[in-house]
Amino acid sequence: MKKQNKVLNFLMNNGVIILMIILVIITGYTKPNFWKLSNWTNIIGTMSYRLVIALGIAGCIITAGCDLSAGRMIGLGACVAGVFLQNPSGKMFPNLPNLPVPLAALVAILVCGCFGCVTGFFIAYLHVPPFISTMAMMEIVYGINSIFTTSKNVNNYVDAYLDLNRKFPIPGLKINYLIWVALIVAAITWFIFNMTRHGKYMYAIGGNPQAAEVAGVPVKQTLVLIYMKAAMYYGLAGFMIGARAGGVSVNTGLSYEMEAIAACTIGGVSVSGGRGRVSSAFIGVAVFEILKTALQFMGVSAYAQYIALGVIIYIAISLDIRKYVAKK
Repeated sequence: MKKQNKVLNFLMNNGVIILMIILVIITGYTKPNFWKLSNWTNIIGTMSYRLVIALGIAGCIITAGCDLSAGRMIGLGACVAGVFLQNPSGKMFPNLPNLPVPLAALVAILVCGCFGCVTGFFIAYLHVPPFISTMAMMEIVYGINSIFTTSKNVNNYVDAYLDLNRKFPIPGLKINYLIWVALIVAAITWFIFNMTRHGKYMYAIGGNPQAAEVAGVPVKQTLVLIYMKAAMYYGLAGFMIGARAGGVSVNTGLSYEMEAIAACTIGGVSVSGGRGRVSSAFIGVAVFEILKTALQFMGVSAYAQYIALGVIIYIAISLDIRKYVAKK
């Protein structure tokens, strides 16, 4: 009986991942092109910025919060970086100087970080629920970005920016600069989550914010930092999307926060707070991107894919809540 329970628990806790493996095997068997290197390179390339977004939002979820402004922040970061990296002919702001690529990325990160700081302030000090605070910031950021760009596309980038997606720093290894950026961000995030006081505070707040405050955890300051850090990640993701897509608009990143939240949950970041790792975000993003690609190869329509992904989100959330109830 105990053995059967262990097997059942394993199947229920890893049901989504098992489903993905089965679908990948079926897709690979029926569609041989699925195993082509170019296809997997494309999947990994898409995963690069998706992982950065998920890592940002994971910190919010670990504290039993959320961030609905992520998608609009991504669009803002993409547009802010883009206007500094356009070719002289066809610049949106002719008098705006071109910046070195890393500096343009830093500007996008800092701008988004400022908005994240405001969101965190309202959540931490004015006790506005994360759902409401981030929804309000979502609207504010979209409005500001629309005014900033006059709702026009930002494109015509310099080659140095586009080369982040086209060139590979290590000869023979098909890992472009964007993928390396994502791996570096993942390593930094792992260090923050596991080796710093801030990471310990984050998990403590997610477990029990009242007990954490009694224990001397600076709950308010930590929450501000978490939402500011998340917004900085979104700014970086927007910069990465611009290099990959070759052009952005105010609608870049629309609804990306939903997939990021779902990916984190699928990977094991608990919506009830206090649980989640960097590997959770990585697994969730990988599951989502591979599933979407497999469904495309199987000829499933785009609308039906939304249904399939919605069902997966339901399953993942239900399993997470089941774990929480079982622990109580």
